[in-house]
Amino acid sequence: MQRLYDFLRRHPTWVDSFWAVFLLGISAVAGTVSQEAKRADLPDAWLPITFLLCLVIALRRRLPEQMLVLAAVTGLAQLITDVQTIPADFAMLVIIYTVAANGARWASRFALVGGLSAATLAQMRWPAANTGPLGEVAISVVMTVPFALAWVLGDSLRTRRAYFAQLEERAARLEKEREAQSKVAVAAERARIARELHDVVAHNVSVMVVQADGAAYVLDAAPDQAKKALETISSTGRQALAEMRRLLGVLRTGEHQESGEYVPQPDVEQLDELIEQCRTSGLPVDFKVEGTPRPLPSGVELTAYRIVQEALTNTRKHGGPNTGASVRLVYFDDGLGLLVEDDGKGAPHELYEEGGLDGQGHGLIGMRERVGMVGGTLDAGPRPGGGFRISALLPLKPAH
Repeated sequence: MQRLYDFLRRHPTWVDSFWAVFLLGISAVAGTVSQEAKRADLPDAWLPITFLLCLVIALRRRLPEQMLVLAAVTGLAQLITDVQTIPADFAMLVIIYTVAANGARWASRFALVGGLSAATLAQMRWPAANTGPLGEVAISVVMTVPFALAWVLGDSLRTRRAYFAQLEERAARLEKEREAQSKVAVAAERARIARELHDVVAHNVSVMVVQADGAAYVLDAAPDQAKKALETISSTGRQALAEMRRLLGVLRTGEHQESGEYVPQPDVEQLDELIEQCRTSGLPVDFKVEGTPRPLPSGVELTAYRIVQEALTNTRKHGGPNTGASVRLVYFDDGLGLLVEDDGKGAPHELYEEGGLDGQGHGLIGMRERVGMVGGTLDAGPRPGGGFRISALLPLKPAH
């Protein structure tokens, strides 16, 4: 049955042709019976009018507008040639429904007007016997109802199809938007992971390099200091591996959930550990907190930590020998202020912007991206008299 149904859907004209032949047969039988009952010949135009109306049925879905015009012309010819109502007139109901459902708008309106007029014209041409004016009006109204219903059904089908098409278009558009948003989210996540990896590697590896150089320098003269430096290298390496494992775990679907190892993002409370690590590596850092500390949004906390981390890493790389740094963390009513300065000769501002002297890092570009993600501002540049200065303001947006 399903195959038969699919075949009929693929060949609608064959189906309509079958019903046209069926209607032609009924019309022929009815015409013969009527002729014998009335003992009178039917008008000569009976046969061509019947054939044309059946042709309307056969081609109604292939040429709906043309068949509507043919049905209208045939109906007028039926009135002129005095061919009274015949079974083939059912084709007018069918073509009105078809045009209302699938035809052009002008054809649908024309079909409505024609359908509402057909019964009245037929009643005027062949009035019922023994009925007064009110009776003729009542008959016209009753005969008009099928035409009106045919048009209403067809127009309702058109409206429903348009509604479903709109839903499908909307679903396809939403699917495309979801795909685009997914691609944007993936790109943003990759950029975030790249920034995190840069910060982790640049900071921790620079600490390890400084400590390794110091250990090699004092290995013979001060073995205790060399041992302490090696311990710092070991702990720094473990910390870097832990953070890199956390970041790379995000790229493995479900792995961090199965293992249960999901290290939290660093925040401003861990700045003390970061600065102590820098001091241990030989960079004097003066750290002060102004204002009243309070809980901050996680994005602001991570941004503040990474800015300080990147700034101190750049100071260690490019500040020169005997460089000192200072970090100020200021809590405002509506924001968090950061000020990181060093007193070394520093590196040219243009090289920072290009991504660092070694050509491997992101420099100030990464800082600006982080600050921009939380809606903050960043100001960076050389200090008067030498050194480099980084100032950032991160807004504290209230949670809704």
